[in-house]
Amino acid sequence: MAAGDTGNAGVADKLGIEEGTVVQEIGWDEDVDDDLRAAIEERIGSDLLDEDADDVVDVVLLWWREDDGDLVDALMDAIGPLAENGVIWVLTPKTGRDGHVEPSDIAEAVPTAGLAQTSSISVGPDWSGTRLVSPKSVKAKR
Repeated sequence: MAAGDTGNAGVADKLGIEEGTVVQEIGWDEDVDDDLRAAIEERIGSDLLDEDADDVVDVVLLWWREDDGDLVDALMDAIGPLAENGVIWVLTPKTGRDGHVEPSDIAEAVPTAGLAQTSSISVGPDWSGTRLVSPKSVKAKR
C-alpha cells in the first residue's frame, strides 16, 4: 500500500466494499474522484467494471450530475446487473459544486425505480454518496 492510500481505504469501508466485491461504475467522466476509484480497485483487487459489462455485480457506483438526464432511467439500468443483495451508490457533487443534485431529486426518483434509500455519506472532498437497496419486501425470485 502506497503512502497516503490508508485514508482512502476508509472510503471503501464506508461504502461496504470488501475484497472480491464485483463493482460496476456508471457515469464516469473527467470530474470523478480518482482517489476514491483507486481505493475501491485496491480493496477489491481488480478493476471496476464499465457500464457495458454483462456480469452480475454486488455494487454499482453511479456518478450522477444535475444535467445527466433522467435519474429514474439511470437507476432502472443500474438495477439490471445487480445481485439480489446488491447496493447502488449514487455519487453526486456536493452542495456548491458544479452539477450538484438536490437530495429531494434523489428521494423522488428512488421509489419510482423500486428502490429504498438507506443512508447518505461524504465520499470525498467533492462527492456525496447515497446508498440504495432493493426493499426486502419486494425480493423477487430469480
